[in-house]
Amino acid sequence: MTSIDKPTDHRSAAPDADAPHSTTDADARAVTEAALFEAFGGVRGMVETVLPGLLFVTIYTINADLHVSAIAALAVSLVLGVARLVRRDTVKHAFSGVFGVAFGVVFAMMTGNAKDFYLPGMLYTLGLSLAYILTAVAGVPLIGLILGPIFKENLSWRTRNPGRKKAYTRASYAWGFILLAKCAILFPLYWWADTTQLGWVLVSLKIPPFLLAVWLTWVFLAKAPAPIDVFAEMEAAEEAEKAEKAAKAEKAAKEQGES
Repeated sequence: MTSIDKPTDHRSAAPDADAPHSTTDADARAVTEAALFEAFGGVRGMVETVLPGLLFVTIYTINADLHVSAIAALAVSLVLGVARLVRRDTVKHAFSGVFGVAFGVVFAMMTGNAKDFYLPGMLYTLGLSLAYILTAVAGVPLIGLILGPIFKENLSWRTRNPGRKKAYTRASYAWGFILLAKCAILFPLYWWADTTQLGWVLVSLKIPPFLLAVWLTWVFLAKAPAPIDVFAEMEAAEEAEKAEKAAKAEKAAKEQGES
C-alpha cells in the first residue's frame, strides 16, 4: 500500500500558498499508511495469513490426508510465529495466526472432517463482521478502538473529533459488510462443496477483501481531520505543571530571601 500522492518536483514547480497544507496532508497520509501497516501486519502479515491454509489445501488436494495436511499447516504457522518472535515483532501478529491454525487443526481432528479445519476461521470472520457493524451502529466503531492507540489518540475521537469518528464509523461499516459478503460465499460452500473446493475458494478470498477494506479505511481516514495526540497533551500538561511548581518555588525562595 503506497501513497497515492506523488512528491512534487520542486525544481520545476514554483512554491505557492498551498504548499505547507499539501505537505501536511502528505505527512498525515503517510502516518495513516504506517498505522494501517502496524495494525494489520503489512505484506508479511498477509503472507502469514494465506500460507498455512494454502499449504493445507495443496497437500490435501494431492493425497487427501487430513493428518499430514493439518500438521504441515500447523508447523509452518509455528515457524512463522517463532520467526516474528526472533525478530521481536509485535506479539499479537506472532501468535494470532498460530492460534487460528491450531483451533482449525484441533477441530478437524476431533470431527474427522477436513472441511472443519476452515470452520473456526469462518466463524471468527462472521463474528468479526457483526462486531464491526454493531459497534458502528452503537457509535463506538471497532476500527477506531483498534487504530486509536496506534495514532496516539486513544478514544479522543469519540467526543473531541467528530470528523474522525465519522471516518471510523464508515470504515467499520466497510469492514463489516465486506467480511459479511465473504461469509455469504463461504458458508454455502462449507455445506455443498468438497474440502478442496472450499479450501481453494477460501484461500483466494483471503487477500482481496482484506485489501479492499484496508484501502477504504485509508481513503476515509485520509480525508478525516488529524488525530488528537493525547499523549503529547499529557506530556505538555506535565511539563506545564513542573514549570508552574518551579516558578512557585523560585518565588517563595525569593520572598524568603527578601524577608
